[in-house]
Amino acid sequence: MKRFFRTALLLALGLPLQAQQAASPPRTTIASAADDPKMTGFISALMQKMTLEEKIGQLNLITVGFDVTGPVISKDVDANIRRGAVGAVLNTFTPTAARKLQEMAVKETRLHIPLLFGYDVIHGHRTIFPIALGMAASWDLAAVERSARVAAEEAAADGINWVYSPMVDIARDPRWGRISEGAGEDPFLGSQIARAMVRGYQGPTNDLSRSNAVMACVKHFALYGAAEAGRDYNTTDMSLPRMYNEYLPPYKAALDAGAGSVMSSFNDINGVPATGNKWLMTDLLRQQWGFRGFVVTDYTSINEMTNHGLGNDAQTSALALNAGIDQDMVGEVFLRNLAQNLKEGTVKQEQIDQACRRVLEAKYKLGLFQDPYRGVTEKRAKATLMKKEYLDAARDVARKSMVLLKNRNSTLPLRKTGTLALVGPLANRQHDVLGSWSAAGDWKQAVSVEQGIRQAAGSAVKVLTARGVNLTDDAQLIARLNAHGGALDIDPRPAAAQIEEAVQVARQADVVVAVVGEAQGMSGEAASRADLGLPGQQLALLKALKQTGKPLVVVLMSGRPLTLTWEDENADALLETWFAGTQAGHAIADVLFGLYNPSGKLTATFPRSVGQIPLYYNHKNTGRPYLGVQLEKYKSRYLDEVNDPLYPFGYGLSYTTFQYGKPQLSTTTLGPTGALEVRVTVQNTGSYDGEEVAQLYIRDVVGSISRPVQELKGFQKVFLKKGESRTLTFRLTPDDLKFYNQDLQFVAEPGEFQVMVGGNSRDVQMTTFTLAAQ
Repeated sequence: MKRFFRTALLLALGLPLQAQQAASPPRTTIASAADDPKMTGFISALMQKMTLEEKIGQLNLITVGFDVTGPVISKDVDANIRRGAVGAVLNTFTPTAARKLQEMAVKETRLHIPLLFGYDVIHGHRTIFPIALGMAASWDLAAVERSARVAAEEAAADGINWVYSPMVDIARDPRWGRISEGAGEDPFLGSQIARAMVRGYQGPTNDLSRSNAVMACVKHFALYGAAEAGRDYNTTDMSLPRMYNEYLPPYKAALDAGAGSVMSSFNDINGVPATGNKWLMTDLLRQQWGFRGFVVTDYTSINEMTNHGLGNDAQTSALALNAGIDQDMVGEVFLRNLAQNLKEGTVKQEQIDQACRRVLEAKYKLGLFQDPYRGVTEKRAKATLMKKEYLDAARDVARKSMVLLKNRNSTLPLRKTGTLALVGPLANRQHDVLGSWSAAGDWKQAVSVEQGIRQAAGSAVKVLTARGVNLTDDAQLIARLNAHGGALDIDPRPAAAQIEEAVQVARQADVVVAVVGEAQGMSGEAASRADLGLPGQQLALLKALKQTGKPLVVVLMSGRPLTLTWEDENADALLETWFAGTQAGHAIADVLFGLYNPSGKLTATFPRSVGQIPLYYNHKNTGRPYLGVQLEKYKSRYLDEVNDPLYPFGYGLSYTTFQYGKPQLSTTTLGPTGALEVRVTVQNTGSYDGEEVAQLYIRDVVGSISRPVQELKGFQKVFLKKGESRTLTFRLTPDDLKFYNQDLQFVAEPGEFQVMVGGNSRDVQMTTFTLAAQ
């Protein structure tokens, strides 16, 4: 125990943790200068010609064109590029714009060093796919990889060679707006998706010199999703076992897949901001994990260490470089201070050289020294961007991402006859279907729900429409959203008048489809919410529609789990569509009319109320677990709310039903070097063909530290025709049972394990096995 507290103290001080080295899983192996003598020689020869100022210039990332996230916009761009004071550019794309700056770098500078062009390509570039949280809900790794491949093809054709994705932060607090950008709450699934995204961006062999590959940037390192109170940019404070077992695995998985760069996070970690945290950036990332790529800060995060209380510009400049940061995004702190830092002895020449080398290696791997333009032309862009096969892929992934939360009396799928009332503030919104971080997406080319329904329904269905209410009536929120491109069109009439109009339309229809939820700017960066109910008067609209007695189908758009207790109790059908991207309207219509049977499963728990947060499936037990007996008092429970979520992790319905048999084990005793097979029969017992995500969980019943009540360790997405059954096989080895103990040793401890298989984390069939001792 003393060793554990010493370890925690070392972390808080930003000091190395020597005891972790031997216990960690195998190190990342990413190609570096040491693996490529030709690259080593080329860069060494180039650096011998570089002045100190030119080396520092490679560590400077500027922004051009517009300001999207921060208070700083780069000045004197052309002059700085020409004097070699710029290594990379943010927010510039299109062949014409990128070529102009690249020509400036390679033709008008002393050493002709090309630029990196980075951009926030998060869930598609021009063709926008569902938000990352939605794509994760597909549980379809091939589809996720395909989305990243399409994004890479388009971004590369548009002059971009470096994308700030994947975001792999584990997030268990839906108040945090950036939960929309990641895979949710689970480290196992998050790791699988991180690998798939990197493969999609960089290709299966990580050959970045291909003209249609882009370098991935894993973000945000680290623990950004654990911001206290779900408030963006806030403090993160956690134990080391939790960090290693639950939050770090997806970063490691992305790096093991070959990601070429990493972005530091805004938050501090146990008192030390990530951008200045030497333990994080050097001891863990480079020494323990063996990462050989380069690290860029997030937007002005070196500057922001002053607000954290870490010193002035000059002090934070030295702190960041000493920590292991290689490139400064937009803040120009390195540009202003490193030469003086060197003169004063607060940094060393070798550190500047190492950071410069890492940036130059990235450029070499991307083939920029051979072809700075990477074959980018307007002709290529025109032939690549938003071509039909990409739009088809976006539609397919969007359908797979949608989660059917409720379907009373088989209200869905809709029949293509009669009259349909389409109401709600999001029914005809093209802006919002793209979601946050879709900067290069064109909302005018997005398909609204109304457009999709009208096309799918054809002439046999009469579609009546009414807005019902505004998305929100909060004037300050509207102003903030519109200042960042929200383009909310506000009906000035009182909400009661708008609702009455919608009710009159509903009364004329056979079924009501209400499209409600968040505007795209209500989730994403700087979009934390304290109230997770439907914004504005949208719930009042649903209550009024319910009173008409017509079947009520609620179509939800959101970037996070919402609190939906009334909706769950009163809607006849409830479909979570997230922000589904360019083809949203078509994909939603496909699901509503049964052209696609929904198969999505939640990757983030939906709470009943905000007071339950943080709420996640793989929690620890307590010494006084509450077992649902109402009269029990001295148990871990609420007085005014149940402990259980509204919708658990892994949950999602289908138009058909699936039945699971009891899992069968190949052996009940797993040896220390053996393998165990878990077989389970799944049958489609309903009336539709459909896909099911079979999920395997384990529980380590007795451990040296308290272990989660469940841990996802495998899943398979399988298509079954109605009446068809299939036996699925999962394989477990001792490696799947390992965890970091209190001394941060990565071990599998002998003893009893429960294995659970089912369609979600709550509804499972269970059996047990034993891990034998050595």
